[in-house]
Amino acid sequence: MANPPALHAVIFRIGEIICAAPAGIVREILPRLPATRIPGVPDAVEGLVNVRGSLLTVLDGHLLLEQPRREADEGAIVVLEVKGRSYGLGVGQVIDFLEVPAGSVVERRDLPGVDPRLVKAVGLHAAQHFILLDVDALFAPIIGA
Repeated sequence: MANPPALHAVIFRIGEIICAAPAGIVREILPRLPATRIPGVPDAVEGLVNVRGSLLTVLDGHLLLEQPRREADEGAIVVLEVKGRSYGLGVGQVIDFLEVPAGSVVERRDLPGVDPRLVKAVGLHAAQHFILLDVDALFAPIIGA
């Protein structure tokens, strides 16, 4: 019998929460870039950043997960492909790229301080829990279903 596939994920911190996104949707990781605010958009949209001549919409992961906002010059931008388009997710810190054995990831459960609709699963790596975000659900209020 074959072993179940491992989860490949990029692990990052948003406020006090350790999160992960499937590596298959992560396009790149950028340093913190100043965003140009767009009038009339929700507060969770930090704005637009210029990445090699293309505009990238950056969403604030801290506001989306109801965490205290980060300092203006802190963190990184994780570029994710969602519904065929690239979006930036502002995070406090990128921690690692991991290959987590499937047995170390369990179905989502109610987590204090985290909307369970935004969590696909809970994982364990190096004795530290992380949540595998449902990126589609996290971005849906901003970019649509």
